[in-house]
Parts: sequence; C-alpha cells; structure tokens
Amino acid sequence: MIELSNIEKRFGTTTVLSSVDLVMAEGSVTALIGPSGAGKSTLLRCINLLEQPTSGTVRLGEASVTFEPGKRVPAAEILALRRQTGMVFQNFQLFPHRNAVDNVMEGLVTVLGWPRERAKARAMELLEKVGMAEKAEAWPSTLSGGQQQRVAIARALAPSPRILLCDEPTSALDPELSDEVVEVLGQLAREGTTMVMATHDLRLALRTAGEVVVVDGGHVIEKGPSRQIFTDPQRERTKRFVTTLTQESQELQSGA
Repeated sequence: MIELSNIEKRFGTTTVLSSVDLVMAEGSVTALIGPSGAGKSTLLRCINLLEQPTSGTVRLGEASVTFEPGKRVPAAEILALRRQTGMVFQNFQLFPHRNAVDNVMEGLVTVLGWPRERAKARAMELLEKVGMAEKAEAWPSTLSGGQQQRVAIARALAPSPRILLCDEPTSALDPELSDEVVEVLGQLAREGTTMVMATHDLRLALRTAGEVVVVDGGHVIEKGPSRQIFTDPQRERTKRFVTTLTQESQELQSGA
C-alpha cells in the first residue's frame, strides 16, 4: 500500500503541493493527470523521496517517513523506502557507454552486489518481457526512443521493486513509438504490477490505470475510477482538462 498523508512541498517561498492525502492499494495502477506545472511530477517524485516533502508522511508497505520543516530525516530511513520503488523517467536516462543488457544489469551488480551471471540472467528475462531480448547487445544510440524506454522499464523492474513509478513515460515519443511503451506498461498492469504514473497520454491512462488522480495548483481536485474521470468528471476544471487531453489525442492520431 502507498499512503501519502498531508503532503506539502515548498521550493523556497513557492508551495508546489499542499494538503495531499492519497491511498493507493497494492496491485493498483494510478495515473496522475493535470496541466503542466500542476505538481503531478513533483508528487510522483515525493513517493520515492527523489523530492523530499517539506512536511507530511510517506508510507510504502511497512516503511514510513515523516517530514517536518527543519527536521533532518536519517538517510537510512529514506533508503529503506526508496529501495521499494523503481523509476522510469521521461528521457530514458540509459548509460550511453553500456549496451542494453548491461544497462539492465548495472544496478543489480553495483548496488545489490549480484554476481554477473545471475544479474545477466535476470536482465535477459526482463528484456524478453519487454520485447527487447534480440537487442540485448545493442547500444542505446542505435535504438529508437520506444526501444530505449522499454530497456529503461526493464532496468527499473530489475530489483523487483514493490512499486513502479513512471514520470511521463511516453511524452518524448511520437505516437507510433509510444504505442510500444503503452503496450508494455499495459501488460505489466494486467500482471498486477503496482504502478503510479504522471502522464498527459490519454491512451496510456485509459489502457493501464484503474484509478485517476487529478492534480491542479498543487492540490488533488478529483480522484476516482479512470472511466468515470474521463467520461463523467465531477469538477468543471477536470472537464476542461479532459476535453483538452481528448483533443490532443485525436490530433496526434490523425497526424500519425
């Protein structure tokens, strides 16, 4: 279970998140949507403490960390929580000097201390899962954006995290390439992988997320089942944003 209690995040005098309370069940897929600058990526990064909240409590399973202004949180507490998560970034962030299989193996070998043979077997298993086994020896520069993102997903899954976090995983891709990533994430969702994703991609949200959280101005303004949010939103601000997403999705499909 993921539980965020009274999360506030400030950068200097600017409040980016305020009074955020969310509970996400094990095995659920949650999409964070909202306009650019609404705070959804910051909220996502607060879950694994890449951004540390100014105040509030983050709980993942049995691990929890509480933040207060001016209070230093021990690094061990942060690491205990962060190790339960895997992160997929917008721009892949693969090591350019390592091939696909080495990218997936890297954390297992250098962070977890796995023997290389065991790490390679795990890496190949995951590359097969995301449809990239035949590109195991390929360098990132020779892969398409969609292929690079699939390798990045395999890398995030390598240590068997409790939760997979995805920050705009398709936004750097054109519609055809993003379809590859949507399909992989959709398969993970069907297999029961717990995921939270910040996204503007209507197809990704509809095909993978059971729940949608709408963020605007640093506040959660609406949440509910994905079909309800996209077909019958209750807040006027949500209605306007969903209409914009729908129009953008139709324009991308017509231009593809």
